[in-house]
Amino acid sequence: MALRACDLTYRVVRASTWEADSAREALAKLNPLGQIPTLQLEDGSVLTESAAILIHLGLSHPSSGLLPPDASARAQTIRGLVFIAANCYSAISVGDYPERWTLATAAAEQDKVRQAARTQLHSHWAIFADTFDAAPYLGGVSPSALDYLAVVVSKWSGTRAYLGTHRAEFLATLQRIEANPIVASVIREHWPQ
Repeated sequence: MALRACDLTYRVVRASTWEADSAREALAKLNPLGQIPTLQLEDGSVLTESAAILIHLGLSHPSSGLLPPDASARAQTIRGLVFIAANCYSAISVGDYPERWTLATAAAEQDKVRQAARTQLHSHWAIFADTFDAAPYLGGVSPSALDYLAVVVSKWSGTRAYLGTHRAEFLATLQRIEANPIVASVIREHWPQ
C-alpha cells in the first residue's frame, strides 16, 4: 500500500513460512529474523520492521501522504505506528508461537499463553481505538501509513470480531479505510475472498 502511495516501482518476493515454495532462504540473507515485510532499497541496504519502513517511505516521499505535513499530526501518526508495532504485533507473535515464549511443552499450557496474548492484543486495540481519532481516516482526510498498518495488523488473531463487539465505530473506520482504492487492491491480492 505504501509503495503504491509513493508511486514506486517494486518487486514482490513471496517469503512466508506458510508457503512451501517461498523464498525463505533469500529472505534470511537479508533479514536473519526472517520477518516480512523486508524492504531492500535501491542502494542495496535493507530496511525491516513495518513501522520503520512506513516512516522511512513517508519521510522520503512527503507527497505520498503517508505522514502528515503538520509536525504535531506527524508525531501522532508515528506514535500510532510504534504503538501497533510494539503492542499489537508483539502480542500476535506470542499468540501465534507460544512455544517461543514459554518453557511449557504441554499443549494446554501453551494454549493458555496463546489465549492470554490474544486477550492482551484485543485490549491494546481497544486502547488504540480510544486514543486515535478517525477524521475520516486515522491520518486525517486521506489514508496514511497509520491507516495502512492498522488495517493489516487488525486482520489477525480475531481482532476484527473483537472490535465488532467492543469498538464497532473503530471497526467501521477500518472498513472505510479498506474501501480506499489503493488499500482495496492490496487487500484483494493478499486476502482473496
